[in-house]
Amino acid sequence: MIKNHLKVAWRNPIKNKASSFINIGGLAVGMTVALLIGIWIAGELSFDQYHENYNRLAQVMQNKTFNGTVTTQVATSLPVEEMLRRDFASNFKHTGVTFWTGSHILATGEKKVALPGTYVTPEIPEMFTLKMIKGSRNSLNGASSILLSRSAAVALFGHTDPLGKVIRFDEQGSLAVSGVYEDLPVNTTFHKLMYMVSWGYFTATQDWLKRAGTDWGEDSFHVFVQVANNVNIQELSAKIRDIKAKNGGPSEAKTNPDLFLQPMRNWHLYEEFKNGVNTGGAIQYVWLFAIVGVFVLLLACINFMNLSTARSEKRAKEVGIRKAVGSVRGQLIAQFYTESLLTALLAFGLSLFLIKLGLPAFNELAGKEMPAFWTTPYFWLAGLGFTLLTGIIAGSYPALYLSSFNPVKVLKGTFKAGPMAAIPRKVLVVTQFTVSIILIVGTIVVFRQVKFAQDRPVGYTRAGLVNIETNDHILGNQFGALRQDMIGSGAVKEMTRSSSPATAVYNNRYDVSWTGKDPALAVDFANIRVTTAYGKTVGWQFIAGRDFSTRFLTDSSAVVLNETAVKYMGLKDPVGQNLNFGKNNKVYKVIGVVRDMVMGSPYEPAKQTIFYIGDTNFDSMILRINPAMSSHEAISKIAGICQRYMPSVPFSYQFVDDAYAQKFTDEERVGKLASAFAALAIFISCLGLFGMASFMAEQRVKEIGVRKVLGATVIGLWSLLSKDFVVLIVIAILIATPVSYYVMHSWLSHYTYHAQLSWWIFALTGVGAVLITLATVSYQSIRAALANPVKSLRSE
Repeated sequence: MIKNHLKVAWRNPIKNKASSFINIGGLAVGMTVALLIGIWIAGELSFDQYHENYNRLAQVMQNKTFNGTVTTQVATSLPVEEMLRRDFASNFKHTGVTFWTGSHILATGEKKVALPGTYVTPEIPEMFTLKMIKGSRNSLNGASSILLSRSAAVALFGHTDPLGKVIRFDEQGSLAVSGVYEDLPVNTTFHKLMYMVSWGYFTATQDWLKRAGTDWGEDSFHVFVQVANNVNIQELSAKIRDIKAKNGGPSEAKTNPDLFLQPMRNWHLYEEFKNGVNTGGAIQYVWLFAIVGVFVLLLACINFMNLSTARSEKRAKEVGIRKAVGSVRGQLIAQFYTESLLTALLAFGLSLFLIKLGLPAFNELAGKEMPAFWTTPYFWLAGLGFTLLTGIIAGSYPALYLSSFNPVKVLKGTFKAGPMAAIPRKVLVVTQFTVSIILIVGTIVVFRQVKFAQDRPVGYTRAGLVNIETNDHILGNQFGALRQDMIGSGAVKEMTRSSSPATAVYNNRYDVSWTGKDPALAVDFANIRVTTAYGKTVGWQFIAGRDFSTRFLTDSSAVVLNETAVKYMGLKDPVGQNLNFGKNNKVYKVIGVVRDMVMGSPYEPAKQTIFYIGDTNFDSMILRINPAMSSHEAISKIAGICQRYMPSVPFSYQFVDDAYAQKFTDEERVGKLASAFAALAIFISCLGLFGMASFMAEQRVKEIGVRKVLGATVIGLWSLLSKDFVVLIVIAILIATPVSYYVMHSWLSHYTYHAQLSWWIFALTGVGAVLITLATVSYQSIRAALANPVKSLRSE
């Protein structure tokens, strides 16, 4: 019996090549999309599971209240870790601290590399279960030791044994290599971590750490914990909540700091907080693309159902004869399921080929590095189960419908499917295009949101700006001479130093007061230290007052505010007002107000910002390239000058335009993925429409012949055959419009600064759907209308 089912199942696709091509091709495309999305989702859900203690690790975070708004911070202070280790010892297996400082210069012999890394307390490597190639995870107890990743070790020492070798660190001190660990995979939070420096070295070289050890307000450290096996993370989180509020003193109590533990399993998928509440994060895209994958596969299954039931009259006699010679309905259902499973299996084979071809492009589109996965038995088990499920879903309606025919009516020739039989097929077509229209609307809205934010005024001139990361102690007091040489070379029009690049804020301050400030108000300002040429370099735009100038010695105690800061402070005439900084109430005078510079997220309001003159702790040099010189020539000259002044630092730079563009990466990636899936959904839907149109033309061939004999025109016949499909698409538009409006309105509400949902988006999508439908069915409609009526009527 099984052999007979397989034989018949194989003959049918051979006999009906066109419909088989549509079925197998459509299912293969649907499966390809679903499998690629499934692989991507598996990578997202397994994020950070590389660490053996994944379920017991957490980061200590805090909510602070500034001016009535709750802000969530990933960093906290050193006394927090000390108190957790001392007073809650039984609840933790390990506690540890890291201090992130960006890239540093590692050198040995003539080799110099700039790599990202961090200072860590000795417990961190054990907590994160680094997989050691050489040395031990527990070797960072000394005051001058470093652990290297495999890539860092190869970059510095080639393939020789690095253990015990000495590295010059920022040309400031020496560190001995005590271990080498495997590079962390890309689906981990720390995948860019190229080395770990001992905390002992950090404390020996940084005097400010002595003060930070007892300063509850120095929120510069990342505190991690590994909870004991018998401890519930959420219950422990509630216990440590008020530690800082009780021990931090009046200034900390003013911000109402609430500590909590953020489990590692939530770091990637639930990283977003608004007003102190976890609002999700990457998990929304996991759900979004999971739904898209299911629906794209469903579209392909709908094609199979539609085309199978459309051929019902052709297979009616087969069913009637089978029932007449003794086949029961269960056997017929098994036959039709065998056909659908064979189709699904062939489609799965084709989809594997398509995935192999498309995986590199999908990796680039999704910003992932998903490896070839078909070497694992789990994939084949999941793939075959997925194929079986697809075959059952796709074949369920045809199997149940075709096996229900009455054999007496079929063999007498009185069986007709009737108009009601087409209703399920019409419902499925409407479903297909409803999903496709929602995807198209979503794609348009995502790209409009990105364009809307990109066109937002940023308060300065990005074009021609270059950012170069630098270290104070390496450059020393040579900046003045360096700037003079840069401008003298003709490559640079103006140059400055800043504690933050133009597209980010590295520091905040909470110790600002002014006349009229509410004593109970906890404030939070972006804090930017600059040199006097900052405004001329970035091209900021003044609303009131003046820029910093070397002509005024008093500008060393002057500040420039952005317009949001003026509103935040409630100052009516800000220029000339005095501000007080710090515990010693150092006085600064406001000399100017500038338009808001968009330095953070382009989707959020600019933060209240204070700019003031500094002489230390600069992280960036910002240069404006001379527009009269080509960028290539200018960068070449800039590199040569930097190498003269900082020979130990590999030259590295970034155009501010490029840094700003990176802020849109996630949304652009979502838009590109959505557009690709929307295109495939439309392709699958049109494939089904093409097949349906061909069967409809075939069923109505005699009607068309009669109409032509009676004088019907080609245009009239085309209209007759196309209007039914157009009606279905219009119904799909009416359903999809409110659904897509609700979905995209909810998505846009996550952004403070967002585009509006315009009516033309839905109108354009609707018109486009109708035109695509007409283009798809017109070939079959016109072909049928042009056919010779003699051929279709000669049997009558």
